Amino acid sequence: MENLTDVINQFNFKGNYVSCKLFGSGHINTTYLVKYDDNGIEYKYVFQKVNSNVFKNVEHLMENIFSVTSYLRKKIAEYGGNENRETLHYIKTKDGEKFYKAKDGSFYRAYIFVEDSVSFDSVENAEMFGESGVAFGRFQKLLADFPANTLYETIPDFHNTEKRFNTEFIPAVEKDICGRKNSCISEINFIKNRKDYCSEFVNLIKTGKVPLRVTHNDTKLNNVMFDSKTNKAICVIDLDTVMPGLALYDFGDSIRFGASTGAEDESDLQKIKINLDYFKAYTEGFLQQAGKSLNKCEIDNLAFSAILMTFEVGMRFLTDYLNGDVYFKTAYPEHNLVRAKNQLKLVADMEEHLSEMQQIVKDIAYKQ
Repeated sequence: MENLTDVINQFNFKGNYVSCKLFGSGHINTTYLVKYDDNGIEYKYVFQKVNSNVFKNVEHLMENIFSVTSYLRKKIAEYGGNENRETLHYIKTKDGEKFYKAKDGSFYRAYIFVEDSVSFDSVENAEMFGESGVAFGRFQKLLADFPANTLYETIPDFHNTEKRFNTEFIPAVEKDICGRKNSCISEINFIKNRKDYCSEFVNLIKTGKVPLRVTHNDTKLNNVMFDSKTNKAICVIDLDTVMPGLALYDFGDSIRFGASTGAEDESDLQKIKINLDYFKAYTEGFLQQAGKSLNKCEIDNLAFSAILMTFEVGMRFLTDYLNGDVYFKTAYPEHNLVRAKNQLKLVADMEEHLSEMQQIVKDIAYKQ
C-alpha cells in the first residue's frame, strides 16, 4: 500500500506540500484537505479517495466530471465569471491523468478548494432554499447546449420509475423473502394504485417531448456551496452522479428533499407536508436561471416531477424494506418502512396541492 503523501505528490499541485487532514462529513468517499505553499502563498485542494465499491467504473465517472466541468469553466469565463469559484476545478496528475490509481487498486482525485464557502445540511428558511434553486438552475442553464448523450450513464435506469416498479418493486412484493408484506399492505396498495405515474416521464422521453439533458441526480441542499459572507449560492458540488437525464428529475428531487416539513425518516406523519412557500422560493430561483432553457413541456411538468420523484424514492424505500434492507443503511428494523410511509404521505399531500403548485410554476415561468 502506497503512503498517502506519495499519492498526493502524484498530482499537479502548486508549490510545496504542507499538510493533509481529513475533511468534511461525506459518507461515500474519503475526503482530505491538502495544503501547499508557494513562496508564502497558501493553496488548498480537496483530495479524495473514491469509493470504487459504490462507483464501479471510476474512469467513466471521471470522464463525465472532466467533460462537464471543463465545459462549465468555458461558459463561466465567457460571461466574465470566476471559473475557479463557480464550478469545481479538478486537477490532473503529473502524468496528465484525470485520476490516480494506486498500487493497491484504489482511486484518487483532487480539485481546488472553494475559498470562503460553506454548505448546509438542512433548509433553514425559504431564502436559503431559493438560493439552492438558483444554483441548480444555473447548472441547467450553463449546460443547456452540452451534448448530454456524450456522457456515460454511470447508473443505468437510475430514474426509470417504470422499470423500478416492474423489475424491483413487484418482485419484492411477490417474493416477500423476509415475511414483511403483511406489515405494509396499505403502502403496497398505495403504490400499486399509482402505477400509471411510473410511465409518465418514460413516455415523455420516448415521444421526444422532453430533451435529454445533463443532470446532477443528487440535488440536496448540502451539494450547493454558499458564500460564507453573503449566503449567496456559489456552485454545485458532488458531481459523481452527473449523467444524461431529465431536468425534471433534478427539480423534483430538490423539492422532495427540501420542501418537506420534516426529515425523510420522521415517523410522525402529521408533521409531513409540502411547504408551498419553500416550493415557490425554489421554483423562483430555479426558473430565474433555467427558465429560458426549458421547453413548455418541461415547465408544465415541474410540479408533477416533485410528486413522481417522491413516489419513486418511497417505492425504493419500501422495496428495500421488503428485501431485508440490502441497499439503504438503516438504524433499526423498521427504518425503511418509516421512510417509505413518510415519502408516500408527502406524495399524498402534494397530490392535494398539485393545482396550487402548478399555478405557482405558471405564475413564475410565464412572467420570465
